[in-house]
Amino acid sequence: MKISAMALLAITTLVLLTVVIFATLNLPCSWVFYLTTFGQILLVITVIRVLKDDYTTDKTFEDFYEDKPISKEVYR
Repeated sequence: MKISAMALLAITTLVLLTVVIFATLNLPCSWVFYLTTFGQILLVITVIRVLKDDYTTDKTFEDFYEDKPISKEVYR
């Protein structure tokens, strides 16, 4: 089963937030260390998966931001 890039990103975020919570609660240093190491490895895997993801778009830099489209007549 292949996990999507966004699901892997969510898992990585939860693991690294757990590290912060564990460190704040003064849990044993070995737990924090191993979870930090696991989170960093997971982060590298996530970055590689996102960069290799087969995502294409027809947008260009001329389209500006997707959440705030502007008309092309403004620049002409």
